Amino acid sequence: VQFVESGGDTVQPGGSLRLSCVASGGDWSFTAMGWFRARPTPGYRRELVASIDNKGTTKYVDSVKGRFTITRDNTKNIIYLQMNDLKPEDTAPYYCNTAPDGVVSWGQGTQVTVSS
Repeated sequence: VQFVESGGDTVQPGGSLRLSCVASGGDWSFTAMGWFRARPTPGYRRELVASIDNKGTTKYVDSVKGRFTITRDNTKNIIYLQMNDLKPEDTAPYYCNTAPDGVVSWGQGTQVTVSS
């Protein structure tokens, strides 16, 4: 079981990125999946920012609603996160995992930096 995230970069405020997560080692089409980002304080914890269940129902944390869109391609076991109108506070490493609790081993993540 492995999650491999990619697509992170450094962008200016207002920019866009699309993150991808390839899930291997099983059929994830029936599992709710999510994108998490790590916060340095308090402690080092991962915040669930977007999730999508097996029916395509999505949920978002308030801070990204209207800006981020999570989608999935079950034929390829890939989960995407389209990020628009990025803000400096979106800066973080981003990870994918099962939602809502991230029970599988974490991948290496992909770094998103929003800076002018």
